[in-house]
Amino acid sequence: MTLPDLLAETVGDESVVAEVSLGGDDRLAVTPTRTLVYRGDGLLSDESVAEYSHDVERIAISTGRRKAKLTLGYGLDGDETLSLPAKRADEALHPILAGVLSATGVTDPGESVLRTFRFSELTLVVTSDRLVKHVGSAVWDEEFEEFPYADLTDLDFEEGTVATAVVLAHGGRSERFKAPNESARALRETLVDAVCDFHDVASLEEFRVTVADDEDEGAGSGAGTDGTTDFGEGPDPLSASPVADAEAAAEAESGGGDGAVGDTGAPDDPLSAGVGDPEPSAAAGTDDDSAAAPTGEASDATADPVDTDPADGPETGPEIGDEAVNETGGDAAALSEPAAEDSAVDVDPAAEADLASDTAGEPPAEGAAAEGSAAAPTDADAFDGSPFESAGVEGEDLATEVAELRRVVEEQSERLDRQSELIERLIEELRRGR
Repeated sequence: MTLPDLLAETVGDESVVAEVSLGGDDRLAVTPTRTLVYRGDGLLSDESVAEYSHDVERIAISTGRRKAKLTLGYGLDGDETLSLPAKRADEALHPILAGVLSATGVTDPGESVLRTFRFSELTLVVTSDRLVKHVGSAVWDEEFEEFPYADLTDLDFEEGTVATAVVLAHGGRSERFKAPNESARALRETLVDAVCDFHDVASLEEFRVTVADDEDEGAGSGAGTDGTTDFGEGPDPLSASPVADAEAAAEAESGGGDGAVGDTGAPDDPLSAGVGDPEPSAAAGTDDDSAAAPTGEASDATADPVDTDPADGPETGPEIGDEAVNETGGDAAALSEPAAEDSAVDVDPAAEADLASDTAGEPPAEGAAAEGSAAAPTDADAFDGSPFESAGVEGEDLATEVAELRRVVEEQSERLDRQSELIERLIEELRRGR
């Protein structure tokens, strides 16, 4: 779409990443650093371009029946308000919010904003690399949360009767928020596609399998960092059989107290030469078996989705129809008898006398009859003796007056048409927020 000359001059060397029509010649253009609103020449204003920087701290929107106001907060520099048609508010908010997130460093260069969702006081922005969540009366401010797809270990959806819960598992904990069912399907498809594209998988199930395999590999590599197996300290080489040493010490103590000849415990006694030698025993075998290598078993770190009990819908009983009751009252005989009315017409005696005088007069004289037969009666003679009078309008005069009236009516109709067009144009400009 070709930009108007004034708008093209204002854009300059920047590229227009998004353009939204605001009705008529008005349009909104978004660049990486600012938003431009072009107003065409109209009844209320001349051609103009307004600029709004993307270095904002807060974005708020209020929607009415016909108009929407987008407020951009610049901190100490104050606020600026942008008026838009109500039906274009969401369409214009998406590119503006994308430009603000990019300018403030929330999204990385090359990261695209896929879709924006507004649910009352919850705003969700789905990008190609993360999910941005904001709760509050404003659409966005510095109190936002972000969930990078690289840290996600699971994504689940729990459907309810009114809303659908979205469960994000990341960093060993779960994050839950709800979306109304009329928009839940669009949110689910957008979020699942973004996560699968980021992890290069085809489905959500394949994403879960990939995350589980990565966790297994991480747990296995953590068992031994130098590639050797550690069996513990093991038995003491100076005391291979601690049990035998304890028994020999007890026998030596008991032998030293006895006064019999030959039990002196001398070193050259052959019977005492084997005391204290290491002997295999069951205890030694047990020690060897207990020093088994620790095996790195992977634990499934995926968080189980929290079960929620969907709210049961209200039970409705069968509707009882109203019975139509026909009640008849009154006397049947009275209804069957028609009311008698007088149909006689009263006649005015004076009018009767006039009619009789016109029709039953004396016969005219012979001279008058001759004149009547020789000349036709005039209009004045036709209305003689009657209460009516001639209008005195000739045929040509009547045609002229009708033509003049027709011309005046046509002129008035043209003026009304022009006024209607101006009123409609004025209403349209008012709706566009001028």
